Amino acid sequence: MVLMVVPMQPLDDFFYFAKVIEHGGYAKASRALSIPKSRLSRHVAALETRLGVRLVNRSTRRFAVTEVGQEVQRHAMAMLAEADAAVDAVEFARAEPCGVVKASCPVALAQTVLAHHLPEFLARYPKIRLMLHATNRRVDVINEGFDVAVRVRTVPSGEDNLVMRTFGSSRSLLIASREYLSERGRPRRPEEISQHATLSFAPETDRQTWELFDAEGISVQIEHTPRLVCHDFPVLRTAVLAGLGIALLPESVVRADVESGKLEQVLPDWTLPLGVFHLVFPTRRGLLPSVRTFIDFLAERMPKLV
Repeated sequence: MVLMVVPMQPLDDFFYFAKVIEHGGYAKASRALSIPKSRLSRHVAALETRLGVRLVNRSTRRFAVTEVGQEVQRHAMAMLAEADAAVDAVEFARAEPCGVVKASCPVALAQTVLAHHLPEFLARYPKIRLMLHATNRRVDVINEGFDVAVRVRTVPSGEDNLVMRTFGSSRSLLIASREYLSERGRPRRPEEISQHATLSFAPETDRQTWELFDAEGISVQIEHTPRLVCHDFPVLRTAVLAGLGIALLPESVVRADVESGKLEQVLPDWTLPLGVFHLVFPTRRGLLPSVRTFIDFLAERMPKLV
């Protein structure tokens, strides 16, 4: 089956035809639009030729719209009204941050860092509605209609047709409860991790690897078999607090627990790869004020918290 593609009709001729009818003739339309009558006549004649019908009957003393011309005028005026409405909508959206912002954010960041400052953002911009999807799934920003997506990755990967804005780094810690370490012993070297129960956020595999760096930047790969694998930081935090083992968690998730003494950092002289905190969004051009405002707010607040 062959589909016939009908080309879109140029709109200029419809515009000038509608204006000629609206003003009751070429002379009045010419004065109202400040363009020559000959130009208006050419546009109307071109439209008649393209449609294959007579739209107006004109002579030196008479100007009359044909029956089909009246029908074309009705559709042309509706077209112009919709175009004006589209321009008004854009101008209104650009005048003040308002409307819906659809965003995606990892669950842990949404529950800890982002939740702390969202009330301030919404109070500052009362006409913005935020649709926040807290998910650890990597959403398809364009095809799923997201305005912006928050990402934290050790190596940000390029995403076709998306703009990336980097804000800062997120540190992760090897962490365990004091009770667990008192009972099982505190590792002094990375190799000793394999003798402990571990909890992992990584994908489900039998053997997993953590990479640690010493003070000179030399890395050590530590293989371990996690006792619990869960793609959710709050679940892992609860398991660590219960004394089930050692976990690798973002500092933002366990900062309060470390400060209160409930959790203790394991191998504090060793570091782990930093997570790069960044946003991705479809384009820099034509960003609505609501989206731009949300991005700028995150740029201001989030680097201080992750």
